[in-house]
Amino acid sequence: MSQVLDFVPIWTLILGMAVFFYVLLDGFDLGVGMLYGFAPDTASRNTIMNSIAPIWDGNETWLVLGGLGLLAAFPLAFAIIIPAVYFPILVMLLALVFRGVAFEFRFRDAEHKTFWDHGFCYGSAVATFAQGVVLGAFIQGFEVTGRQFSGGSFDFLTPFSLLTGFALLFGYGLLGAGWLILKTNGAVQE
Repeated sequence: MSQVLDFVPIWTLILGMAVFFYVLLDGFDLGVGMLYGFAPDTASRNTIMNSIAPIWDGNETWLVLGGLGLLAAFPLAFAIIIPAVYFPILVMLLALVFRGVAFEFRFRDAEHKTFWDHGFCYGSAVATFAQGVVLGAFIQGFEVTGRQFSGGSFDFLTPFSLLTGFALLFGYGLLGAGWLILKTNGAVQE
C-alpha cells in the first residue's frame, strides 16, 4: 500500500512562513519609512535610509511568494479572497511601487529630494494601512455563495478593518523604531 503525501499542510506552512517573514522583514522597512517623516534633518534622513538600503528591496519577495503560493496551492481560496480585497491590495501595491521609486530617486534627483522624501514616508504609511485593511477584512470573513465571493466591491470597508489598518500603522512603527535602535546611533537612535 503506497502512502499519499498530503501537500495541504506543507503549503500551509510555506505560506504561513512567507507571511511571517514579510511582516517581520518588510514591517521593519515600512515602519522605518513611516518614522522617516519625523527625522529632523537631512543627516538623520540619510542615516535612516542607509540603515535599510542594503536589504529593503528584497523583502517584497516574501509578498510575491505568498500571493503566488496561494494561487498555486489554494486556487479556490485565492478566487474568494482576492476579489474581496481587490481595492486595498491594489492600493498597497501602488504604494509599494511609489515607495520604491521614491527610495531610488531620492539618491538620484537632488532637485526634488524633499518630494521623494515625502513620497517614501507616505508610500510606506499607505501600504501599511492597506495591509491592515486587508488583514481586518480577512479576519472578519467574506460573503461566499457556493464557491464564489458574492459580496460587494467595498465590503472590506468596515470599522474593524479600518481600525486594524490604524493598529498596523502603530505595530509597524514599533518594528521600525526597534530597527533604528539596533542599526543606528546618536540622535537617530535616541
